[in-house]
Amino acid sequence: MQVVYEDNHIIIVNKQSGEIVQGDKTGDRPLSDIVKQYIKEKYQKPGEVFLGVVHRLDRPVAGLVVFARTSKALTRLNKMFAESEVHKTYWAIIKSSKAGSGKFCDDGEWHTLENWLVRNEKQNKSYAYDREKPGSKKAILKYRTIGHSDNYTLLEVNLMTGRHHQIRCQLAAMGTPIKGDLKYGAPRSNPDGSISLMARRVEFTHPVSKAPISIEAPLPHDSLWQQFF
Repeated sequence: MQVVYEDNHIIIVNKQSGEIVQGDKTGDRPLSDIVKQYIKEKYQKPGEVFLGVVHRLDRPVAGLVVFARTSKALTRLNKMFAESEVHKTYWAIIKSSKAGSGKFCDDGEWHTLENWLVRNEKQNKSYAYDREKPGSKKAILKYRTIGHSDNYTLLEVNLMTGRHHQIRCQLAAMGTPIKGDLKYGAPRSNPDGSISLMARRVEFTHPVSKAPISIEAPLPHDSLWQQFF
């Protein structure tokens, strides 16, 4: 576990791909429990440690996760996330051979994707449509190209809405699935089971002190990520 920011009210952790943020049916130890143990040991806290989960990242995704250390921070952060006052920037790697096909624009400018997403609970998957469908929710994101390697393209993505698997689903619908994302059409998995998507940056006003917070996650040690820089 890598802590990238902490104070009395919040703690921000750089999640590794494969970790789950909160407990689920797998029974695997979640990141929330690991963070609680870290706080308990570092500050020698007796009894149960309070930790509030305010958002999640998909298991195969890496990057920044914000937790609340106090009930005051949890209440305020929940409200901030609900009202889109927390700005998250994602990076995604796609296959360069896809560039220029379909709706994808590779000019370095910001472009907007709008779809209607329908979530299939049994499959744990979302499906994108160009028009509203029964049970669908509107999904909007902005993306731009920020890097190239010999075979891959690096995208920066900003979410305007927060839907299930939104980035994964919308990029796949554009004809550019994220590298390693078999669920959404990538031809091959990544060796470690990850997908090449990370929560790179988080920016918000501190829920208690009101100070501006801007944190950037280090890139994964994987050579593909590193070759862009």
